[in-house]
Amino acid sequence: MQIKGFQKTTFIDYPNKVASLVFTGGCNFRCPFCHNGGLVVNPNQYPTTLPETVFQHLQKRKGIIEGLVITGGEPTLMPGLKAFIKAVKDMGVAVKLDTNGTNPSVLNDLIEEGLLDYIAMDIKHVFSKYSSAIGPSRVDLSQVKESVNIIINSGLDHEFRTTVIKGMHTENDIALMADQVQGAKNYILQQYVKTEGEIMPNTFKSYTIEELESIIEAIGTNHKIECFKARGKY
Repeated sequence: MQIKGFQKTTFIDYPNKVASLVFTGGCNFRCPFCHNGGLVVNPNQYPTTLPETVFQHLQKRKGIIEGLVITGGEPTLMPGLKAFIKAVKDMGVAVKLDTNGTNPSVLNDLIEEGLLDYIAMDIKHVFSKYSSAIGPSRVDLSQVKESVNIIINSGLDHEFRTTVIKGMHTENDIALMADQVQGAKNYILQQYVKTEGEIMPNTFKSYTIEELESIIEAIGTNHKIECFKARGKY
């Protein structure tokens, strides 16, 4: 598997675990506010980290590093993903996968093989407005919806999350997106934070955490979501 970034230690990317973090390159979306734009558009600009380097680190830090987060880009596009995860799991390390949900067959296979411990899936927008959030990409919404159902019914720890953009996502949109993940364990409204690596920098505006929390309170708790909350800048 081609790894285009490796962070040896993170305390924030895997809930309640000390983890390492790997980034894959390439994505089938072009979300204009993506903070990892370089990984999406031109991953070859970054040096490649060999899987063996990750394995050696996890072995060396065994008992300290509890989990590995695989993010991107879009990891489910990567050849060799399953074999990579299996090697990590064989070391006794928990695996969290970040995904946009466009490859439900890959997701389902990893779940059925018992290779995932936590899944985080991005919900970009209300399904009827998805194209406005993913750039000039095409999306098969039936695949995204299938991934939502697979994750909710998996029995695994999971979260759905939306990076909320002022002017793109309204309060009504947020209520509808909560409807889209009925039955989820966690739905998180992520505060948009401007970064230099965006595909379309200096374009978007953010809600404050207070505004997001107010929206959640106004929407209420009628969405059968165990935990519905806002998340600010780390």
